[in-house]
Amino acid sequence: MITLDRMIARLPVGEQAAIKKRSEELINEYETLQEMRKARTLTQEKLAKKLGVAQVSVSRLERRSDLLLSTLRSYVEAMGGTLDLVVTFPDRKPVKLATFGLEDEEPLAKPARKPKTTALKREAPARKQVAKKSPRKPRLHAAE
Repeated sequence: MITLDRMIARLPVGEQAAIKKRSEELINEYETLQEMRKARTLTQEKLAKKLGVAQVSVSRLERRSDLLLSTLRSYVEAMGGTLDLVVTFPDRKPVKLATFGLEDEEPLAKPARKPKTTALKREAPARKQVAKKSPRKPRLHAAE
């Protein structure tokens, strides 16, 4: 049997370094969110209640390596903190970015669907079907 360590050892040194670096990044991201929550003495259940989502959503969030800023901001704010985004360059001082584009991002969890009730549908009065108006085409004006 060949172990993962042996398979990685057979790869070129550059690929081994890239694998190690990425695995450390993923482990740090996972530990950071989970450890941050634990340091605030919050359980996944308590945090989920504050966020208005199911506990499984918090668990999934803590395991993700890529998430929306709005999701991370909600997570941090539910623990009583604030999220600051800072950009650093080797030749400049760090720049703190202001909030941007958060309105266009997706929410942490989608609202639950209402269960279908077929019995109520049968009893409901028939709706009138209204013909949809076709969208108006813009008028082109000739140049004067």
